[in-house]
Amino acid sequence: MSVHSILLDAGWIAVLVGLVGTIAQYVRVNRLGVEGVSLATWALFVCMGCFWVTFGAVSAHSWQVVLGSLLLLPVQVSIVAKLRPYRRWRVTTRSLVFFVLCCVLPTLVWGWVGGVYGTGFAMVATRVPQIIELIRYEDASGVSVSSWALGVFGTALWVSYYVGVHLWAPLISTFCAGVASLVIALLASWRHQQARNRLIALEVFAD
Repeated sequence: MSVHSILLDAGWIAVLVGLVGTIAQYVRVNRLGVEGVSLATWALFVCMGCFWVTFGAVSAHSWQVVLGSLLLLPVQVSIVAKLRPYRRWRVTTRSLVFFVLCCVLPTLVWGWVGGVYGTGFAMVATRVPQIIELIRYEDASGVSVSSWALGVFGTALWVSYYVGVHLWAPLISTFCAGVASLVIALLASWRHQQARNRLIALEVFAD
């Protein structure tokens, strides 16, 4: 098997990893409720998913890129529906405006490359509040290290695929989002370790 074939297969694995991660989030929402789940973030995920489907079909001509978002959209929409966007229309509107500014307008002005870079900026921007929260607050009980680590793995697969098909703008955008996800995973792991150390210390003093 050639290196090129392996890189193309990485795209299909990335599709599967993304689907598994999104379904896991849906199951978590069903089981634990929507506390801590951001409507703004998930509404933006839906919008960006539509962008990637269109980009994959019209510009990249890639089934991997199309299915990588198309298969996730029904699950993402279901999560958004559970967050009752019709009751928080201002939040939904802000997400739509942010999507238009970051993705739609750059596409209209600079073409698909501009839109892809804008989407990369949006993907990083959605992760910044989580990074700030993990730095400022010790409580990270609501942050799943495994979920973010799975996201980083999926990002690495997408980057490998983009190398194989020479799609440099998506590669750079996805890589930047992956770095932000990695930062979240590391910070969350650090905070969880701090919590375990405090618990151990309390048990020692209790004895």
